[in-house]
Amino acid sequence: MDATAVKTGTEGKIWGGGEAQPLKASYGKMMMWFFILSDALTFSGFLAAYGFSRFKFVNQWPIADEVFTHFPFLHGVDAPMYYVALMTFILIFSSVTMVLAVDAGHHMKKNKVIWYMFFTILGGFIFVGSQAWEWANFISGEYGAIETKGGKILQVVNAEGEQVALESFAVELPSARTQLTKSEALWYESESSMPDFDLAEVVEGFKANPDLLIRTQLLTEAGEKTILSREESLAKLENDAMGVVQGANLIHNEYGPPLFADFFFFITGFHGFHVFSGVIINIIIFINVILGTYERRGSYEMVEKVGLYWHFVDLVWVFVFTFFYLV
Repeated sequence: MDATAVKTGTEGKIWGGGEAQPLKASYGKMMMWFFILSDALTFSGFLAAYGFSRFKFVNQWPIADEVFTHFPFLHGVDAPMYYVALMTFILIFSSVTMVLAVDAGHHMKKNKVIWYMFFTILGGFIFVGSQAWEWANFISGEYGAIETKGGKILQVVNAEGEQVALESFAVELPSARTQLTKSEALWYESESSMPDFDLAEVVEGFKANPDLLIRTQLLTEAGEKTILSREESLAKLENDAMGVVQGANLIHNEYGPPLFADFFFFITGFHGFHVFSGVIINIIIFINVILGTYERRGSYEMVEKVGLYWHFVDLVWVFVFTFFYLV
């Protein structure tokens, strides 16, 4: 039996999807728009969930200016949000170079496309690397905190209200257990390394420094965290303290509610995966441009398609930056 092929009347043309051409766009470009729309709905769901969770803990949510204070090569310098702002600028600037690459492609200027795509890829790599560096600092933490029996976080501040690292005042006490290695134990099960200090050492050090106070997660009407008196601080440690938290993970978080860390890892990680994917796709297109693939085709539409994705990734970061860091 002979197979019958259905003719669309657009064979050999860029569209190839039938007689109708929605928005006068090619088939591939329309599919990219469909993908962007579906991905936008996914990110919208994530940000909406973040908003609901933050509203639930509105009086306990960490203050971004107190969490993201690091800057590369400036150890000990308080630089709230500076590096996040720089990351944002680099990503947005890479979107500008992508626009220039698309425009150069429209004018069939191969060398300009190569250079502008190179700068776009470089900006993407810098952003992904910066995000990895930010994750490392977020996970390791800087000051440490005390976790209560109810899962709340207590931070230690001095008389001026400045946060103090737990290791700076914790006293060394005889430990009830030691970290064993495989060669030293009869029955060995791997575990994460033991903390540098435990709750008892922190409490004793706190008692020995009368200028230290406890700061809770609860925010005042002025939007500042509540600082307890010396007597209230000692009573809080004696009655509610359960353990020491250093850094953040999916279960414990020295900055505030665990949900803050969960959303940070999930949303920024999901976006970072998109940026990394965009960099890989850009590299593939970049190589094809160098090889002259699109020059021979007489069209740089592939550069335009990947440009749409790159602009979408940049736009999503503007919303993530606004919701997570600024609001």
